[in-house]
Amino acid sequence: MDHPRQYWLRQLLSLADPVLNALNRGELRKTMPQEAKVDRSDCSCMEAFGRLLCGLAPWLELPPDNSAEGVLRRRYLQSTLAAVEAAVDPASPDYLWAPPGTRQPNPQLLVDTAFFAHALLRAPRQLIGGMSGELRTMTAELLCRSRVITPAPNNWLLFSAMVEAALLKMDFPADLTRIAYALRQHDQWFKGDGIYGDGCNFSFDYYNSYVIQPMLLDITSLIADRSEEWETLHRKVLQRIRRYAAILERMIAPDGSFPAVGRSLAYRCGAFHALSTVALHHELPEELHPAAVREALSAVIARTLDAPDTRDSNGWLQIGLCGHQPAIGEVYISTGSLYLASTAFLPLGLPAEDPFWSAPAEPWSAVKIWSGGDMPADHAVQDL
Repeated sequence: MDHPRQYWLRQLLSLADPVLNALNRGELRKTMPQEAKVDRSDCSCMEAFGRLLCGLAPWLELPPDNSAEGVLRRRYLQSTLAAVEAAVDPASPDYLWAPPGTRQPNPQLLVDTAFFAHALLRAPRQLIGGMSGELRTMTAELLCRSRVITPAPNNWLLFSAMVEAALLKMDFPADLTRIAYALRQHDQWFKGDGIYGDGCNFSFDYYNSYVIQPMLLDITSLIADRSEEWETLHRKVLQRIRRYAAILERMIAPDGSFPAVGRSLAYRCGAFHALSTVALHHELPEELHPAAVREALSAVIARTLDAPDTRDSNGWLQIGLCGHQPAIGEVYISTGSLYLASTAFLPLGLPAEDPFWSAPAEPWSAVKIWSGGDMPADHAVQDL
């Protein structure tokens, strides 16, 4: 049996290959399937690109080395930079923003421009640092085009904020007001016990993991040293996501399944974006041992990506949570949406010698509990 790292890497690259190869050929728009309930062809390719890179970036960010994995990573970094150029160059057949002159671009383009921006924050040395001056300028121009879209008063505020955070990281003029507004609103929407509302209301779904908590953590990490307010908020955001990570880990059943509730279940293992983020940052709560989290996430990845008919004959993901289940996709779900699954793989950004990868396997919470083993109770934390 493969070491878990080899298994994870093989799974991640199987997600990456169809997207990156098509972009490198200038044929993403031409060849990517468009499975959806309504026509999403004006945004689905941007979804696949932005979401894939959001999960791929930490692995690309590892320092270069001459190991077999290092050689492979160097090749994928070159392929990714070529894909970025194809995506952001207005002269490219795969330019992923709306065509010039579009009066009302699909609002979904803001969402996935933000996931692309998040990738830039996660790989500043290799992605931002690997760009030529011209490519960096074209990238910033694409990011800025998303400003014409007004975000809804919910998790979408973080998409605008993330775009500005990436511009700030790239040393381009950024609108700090958009960042401040999104952060302050989400602080007000905190409901307790590690959970934010999606806007004013609580939603029983995985959006705290898909979007809210990972984006809050990485944005506040970027600006924490700018003021006492942001440093204080960053500490709260970190405490909250650590608690939420503990909740997510408890939801992983012994067979790798998890409660199939709420919107966007077709993001598959992307439901554990927040848990993977905390592991990447070495911020797992004390009760969660890295090796146990590795085993839990491995089970989720296998359960959601190894099911029959998860991919079509050309390797593209198909709509579903466990196999091909078109009915599970909401009206906004298309082929490109599914690549948020890549965010489960963030711990590949930790080196192979990190305890997350090197420590012996341990059972996760549900395995212990449902095999009759004893373990400490789970305690809610309200006042963060």
